[in-house]
Amino acid sequence: MPRSSLQAPTSVVMIRPHHFTPNAETALDNHFQTHTASDAASMAQAAHAEVTRAAEALQAVGVHVHLFEDEGTDTPDSVFPNNWFSTHTGGHVAVYPMYSPNRRGERRQDVLEMLKRDYRVQDIIDYSGLEQDNLFLEGTGAMVIDHLERVAYAARSKRTSEILLERFCTHFNYEPVVFDAVDANGKPIYHTNVLMCIGTDFAMIGLDSIPDAPRRREVAERLRRGERDIIELSHAQIADFAGNAIELQGREGLVLALSSRALRSLDAEQRETLESHVSLLPLDIPTIEHAGGSVRCMIAGLHLSARTPQTA
Repeated sequence: MPRSSLQAPTSVVMIRPHHFTPNAETALDNHFQTHTASDAASMAQAAHAEVTRAAEALQAVGVHVHLFEDEGTDTPDSVFPNNWFSTHTGGHVAVYPMYSPNRRGERRQDVLEMLKRDYRVQDIIDYSGLEQDNLFLEGTGAMVIDHLERVAYAARSKRTSEILLERFCTHFNYEPVVFDAVDANGKPIYHTNVLMCIGTDFAMIGLDSIPDAPRRREVAERLRRGERDIIELSHAQIADFAGNAIELQGREGLVLALSSRALRSLDAEQRETLESHVSLLPLDIPTIEHAGGSVRCMIAGLHLSARTPQTA
């Protein structure tokens, strides 16, 4: 029997956009966004194809993919559903308030109805109304969750309210670990999931992104309490989205989904350490990465019990 883990979901939600474009509203604080000379139609077509191929690659290794279509033109970041909802063992679902007004339309009732239909959902806690109070917590972008140790790691930013983080952790029984994080130019990192990834037996993290040395040591020590191999990422590797990966449960065992660009940035020793724990599954998504997110952002993991066995 392939090894399974509470950290690695067997099923995911992905959104396939039909009118993808980098979001001008989020560019002010997402310094991972990049400009491209491609015209809008070509970019949209390329992003649609990238999501299609990524979903097929995940299905091929045994991950069950719920693929939803976004044919709208006013939700440029819809390809990143992990920001507006998350799921948790015991049948719990959270819906989140989003910082940018044009991201709030990404929340979809049909996704929530699918979860209730196909999985054992006990409750849905909807924090989205707190947008009116300027309180934001953008899901598993704002938080990197250790489901085994029950810890929610969060870098401070406009998209991560410490007040709401505390409330989430109280509701869902996690320990909050909060820190400041900056890129190579000293600018705040907008989402925690671009600088760290937690798997069952490893964690990748850009420790150099945490400028306060005592806090850096505390974060590293908390990660090591889970008896994981710690893989330190450089600023350059973070910029190549090496931290924006997700461990999933495949047919033959644990899989780490990451972008082709992220994989190229890793050195031989880092790859060897990862491959001692997971199979690496690189996904080619250069167009989507122009929007400042990568594979982890594209995948909303389902930590719920299916009502009937699912096949990928």
